[in-house]
Amino acid sequence: MSDGQGNGGANILLAFLLGAGAGAALALLYAPASGADTRRALGQRTREGRDKMVDALRQGRGILEEQRESAIKAFEKARQQAQGTREGDQEA
Repeated sequence: MSDGQGNGGANILLAFLLGAGAGAALALLYAPASGADTRRALGQRTREGRDKMVDALRQGRGILEEQRESAIKAFEKARQQAQGTREGDQEA
């Protein structure tokens, strides 16, 4: 084997790191806002996303509670009907 083929993994890692570094450098050059502005915007979007998630969870809980209550009522109704049927069978 030649020396170039023996270091395939190291060459791939080096190429990846160089590509990541070049990408980061280009991102800094073409960034539309300063670092502080970008962090502030990311923080705001994170808070907005968290608030939306909390609202969705609250709505989901409300829906689940309604479904739970509906299932309990249906179960109770079925149980009462089953007891009525058994009592009718015993009388006959």
